Amino acid sequence: MTEPFPPPTAPGTTAPPPLPSTERALYHRLAVAQSEGRAPSVVAAVVRDGVPVWCAGRGEVAGAVPGPEVQYRIGSITKTFVAILVMRLRAEGLISLDDRLGRHLDAPAGGEARIAELLSHAGGLAAEPRGPWWERTEGSLRPELPDLFGERPLRHSPGRRHHYSNTGYALLGALVEHLRGRPWYEVLREEVLHPLGMSDTTLLPRAPHAEGWAVHPHADVVQPEPAPDTGRMAPAGQLWSTAADLCRFAAFLTVGDDRVLGRADLEEMRRPAVPAETRDRDTSYGWGLQLLHHRGRVLAGHSGSMPGFVAGLWTSPAERLAAVALTNATSGLSAPTLAADLIALVAEHEPPLPEPWRPMPRVDPGLVAAAGVWYWGTAPHVLRVRAGRELELAPAGSTGRGSRFRPEADGTWTGLEGYFAGETLCIGSGADGAAGGSRGPGHLDIGTFVFTRAPYDPAAPVPGGTDPEGWRGKPDDTDA
Repeated sequence: MTEPFPPPTAPGTTAPPPLPSTERALYHRLAVAQSEGRAPSVVAAVVRDGVPVWCAGRGEVAGAVPGPEVQYRIGSITKTFVAILVMRLRAEGLISLDDRLGRHLDAPAGGEARIAELLSHAGGLAAEPRGPWWERTEGSLRPELPDLFGERPLRHSPGRRHHYSNTGYALLGALVEHLRGRPWYEVLREEVLHPLGMSDTTLLPRAPHAEGWAVHPHADVVQPEPAPDTGRMAPAGQLWSTAADLCRFAAFLTVGDDRVLGRADLEEMRRPAVPAETRDRDTSYGWGLQLLHHRGRVLAGHSGSMPGFVAGLWTSPAERLAAVALTNATSGLSAPTLAADLIALVAEHEPPLPEPWRPMPRVDPGLVAAAGVWYWGTAPHVLRVRAGRELELAPAGSTGRGSRFRPEADGTWTGLEGYFAGETLCIGSGADGAAGGSRGPGHLDIGTFVFTRAPYDPAAPVPGGTDPEGWRGKPDDTDA
């Protein structure tokens, strides 16, 4: 049964509900997951165009089918919230992601790791803190940061490989606390949860919430799992949330919100930061976001698990879709897979409509003159001008390199993708000596690669020059 959602955070926004056939497919996938996964309960939801459009529950919480208002523990999805706080510190100029942690925090271990490496689990730290299983024991066993680390806190050299580290995110939470001067959850509530309208995302559970259960693998019986306050390890997986709140968070992760973090910063977070391990070829990791290759698309989000709970949140920004799934069993039902499947079902049953084309609001005659066909050597490329002075270069044939380019204040552009990512594009002078002159720009320079209006244009500064005799046919024997 589909449950009603609270109003979306952006007043006036609407999105069509799924077609009845799509809704049936979504609910069937949910029902199969709960039954075959032998989960006491599960609740899942889909977001389209920033608005929650479908939610359903299966099983029971306190004798009723769970809805979008019921809290579940979300485990490592907490890490994405912490990463948002770190990115906000960078946006304010308080840190650089290239800074070593020790520059800002007196860390008992991991001080040589760069902040970006900790965000992407490449800091080399041990996966788990010392002592008994932290997810099932009280944080009072490790009251201070030095209590998290044993005799060998580093397992790898920082930056060498991806090695998932819960302790690394404990340090990032401590970094936030140190630079903000108050507990990380208070910072999260003020800077992220409140602006996004996420009033039901909390450090400790509050009613109505699901209890966490372990399901016997060979008998239809259960026993409760502990839900301790993990203290210093809380930034790695402490939060509780609801399907409704996570839909708001998923909508934010898809398009950004300048009150919290803008679209460009989120795009950075979604870029793979380290190579995936061989055994995990379908996944990689950005800055606080997991990247999942699933049924022909790349999803960005995070999975989460704590004793008694499994959660999944994925976004597909290109399709303007997102999904969440929450269950209260330690194992059996893969909530991350369920959430990914829900995105695929909606996209396959109801492919997203493209945004309507509209002319750009302002015209730059010089840039319009630069649009069109350019040649790198003899390979044709097409330069297109987009809104906001953004440029897009793409091969016109089967060979060549392309990228989107972001405008800069100095009149150049910076590549955003592929080979040209981070490289500078300059528009060269036209025939009258001015960029975009009476005959238009004379050439493009992208990281020393010169593109010309005609193949090897002798009037352009082609590296190495052009043959003074120009183009010719097949030489005759008498030409020798």
